[in-house]
Amino acid sequence: MILRTEVLLCFCWVPAVAHAQNNLTTTVTQRYFNGIRRNLEAAADAMPPAQYAFKLTDGQMTFAEWMNHATERNYSDCATLKGEAAPETSKKVASLKDKAEVSQALKDSFAYCAAALEGIDDQKVLASGPMTYSLLHIVVHNNEIYGNIAGYLRSRGIVPPSTASRMGKK
Repeated sequence: MILRTEVLLCFCWVPAVAHAQNNLTTTVTQRYFNGIRRNLEAAADAMPPAQYAFKLTDGQMTFAEWMNHATERNYSDCATLKGEAAPETSKKVASLKDKAEVSQALKDSFAYCAAALEGIDDQKVLASGPMTYSLLHIVVHNNEIYGNIAGYLRSRGIVPPSTASRMGKK
């Protein structure tokens, strides 16, 4: 009887410990989300205002459009994580062109995502395909955007923030 009770307690305890650890959401947040957030926000700050309309080629988006795209996706994906509709402010993002507005909107969207990440756990994320997709998308998609805009920065003589941080520069 004692052995059966110990086994039963073990089965109850292990899921509680695994649930409390939140390895997926913690790793995504600490290792990936915080880094890409820093890089994109710093890139938005580093690009001069006059260069927000710059395109590498005629067929590409402007720097501002890339930032707005990140902002829109952040609101969309993080609204999914929060279980709500995207905020009204997300509907105005596509029309932003000015550095101050674009940069602030991006930062606001990352703050919205940070709040969404605080309110989730592994069990909730893994129980829903859309939630899992949204969690991974805020990292993967933003890294893809950063990869694109690094070329925009370099073509303007600006060292991308990720490279600058490894070189000990701001």
